[in-house]
Amino acid sequence: MAAASFTYKAVDAAGIPSTGEIAGMTKDAVVEELKARGLTVMDLKEKKSGLQAEISLFKRVKANELTIMTRQLATMISSGMTLLRAFYVLEEQIENKMLRETVGGVREDIESGISFSDALGKHPKIFSPLYVAMVRAGEAGGVLEQSLERVSDQLEKDDSLRRQVKSAMAYPTVVLTFALAVLIGLIAFIVPVFVGVFKDFGGELPAITKATVTASNMVTGQWYILIAVAVGGVVGFRRWRKSSWGRPQWDRLRLRIPAKIGATVQKIALARWSRTFSALYSAGVPIMQAIEVTGQTAGNAVVEQAMESVIESVKSGGSIAAPLKDSAIFPAMVAQMIAVGEETGNLDTMLTKVADFYEDEVAAAIKALTSILEPVMIVLVGGIVGFIVVAMYMPMFKVYDAIK
Repeated sequence: MAAASFTYKAVDAAGIPSTGEIAGMTKDAVVEELKARGLTVMDLKEKKSGLQAEISLFKRVKANELTIMTRQLATMISSGMTLLRAFYVLEEQIENKMLRETVGGVREDIESGISFSDALGKHPKIFSPLYVAMVRAGEAGGVLEQSLERVSDQLEKDDSLRRQVKSAMAYPTVVLTFALAVLIGLIAFIVPVFVGVFKDFGGELPAITKATVTASNMVTGQWYILIAVAVGGVVGFRRWRKSSWGRPQWDRLRLRIPAKIGATVQKIALARWSRTFSALYSAGVPIMQAIEVTGQTAGNAVVEQAMESVIESVKSGGSIAAPLKDSAIFPAMVAQMIAVGEETGNLDTMLTKVADFYEDEVAAAIKALTSILEPVMIVLVGGIVGFIVVAMYMPMFKVYDAIK
């Protein structure tokens, strides 16, 4: 067995911190080696090789796996089990390797004296700011099991919303893929057959036919350029969409898409925002932190910008509802309900009602959107096939007219 490389953080007898890299067969062996050097280990992690790092890119933790883990943790803590023992049990039960390793890392951090929430915060790809904030609130209030139950409920709601959207997008994705395959098949295999016939006709080809023949020549003779352009376009779009300047533009554009798509995107954002805010507020997270985390986890830059205005309003002694009235993404009804919740001291109740309302609206909107997209997709596929057929037969009609 080859020695592995580990990175460590430690302190010496005088409390002076030090970091470095050390080779060893196991973590225990490395800890003993560092102890022999007079160091107390605070953090120790195995350094992944290039191949391991590449493989880890393809690993992921599903939402339902994280939900089940959180629910189990809450159940064990509520039954009187200590946090560390609960983590040992979870490590034995979790099947997902990435989640199991993450839970093990959190457990090691807790054993080294780090708080539960801080240990979770070291794994932002697994535990969102919402998750960490609610756990921190549970720790501060001594109601960790209730906070974990709320996190589980929130994760389930988010997963349900996500599955609804994916389900709605499945049909158009399949149809568009089929339409693209049909288009490429017609252009690559059928059109070349007609090109030979067109050469025998002579004369000038119609513009629609010329365009189709040019496309056929590109697909059959310059396909590598098309693939490069397609891959470059997808990569460029994704980078633009995730960039600090491109993401706000993309989120605003999504809200303006016609055929009820933009309205559905707005309802999804509002449902997620209100449910997250309600969960944080109910868990006892400080209002400023709750607003900040809600903005970070909203999934829409327009909502994030609105939350920045809310933070400034609350800091200056204003209300939450006032800035929402000036934001385009928040309807007047939402602002009014939040205002009533603030006035009556029932903000969490109002947020929950808003969340329930928009989750029902999302379900209805997605159902309506699916019924609209079905005929649109059928017309699209028919249009593609019809375009190719017309382009190929128009020269034949011209020859026929000339003969008559």
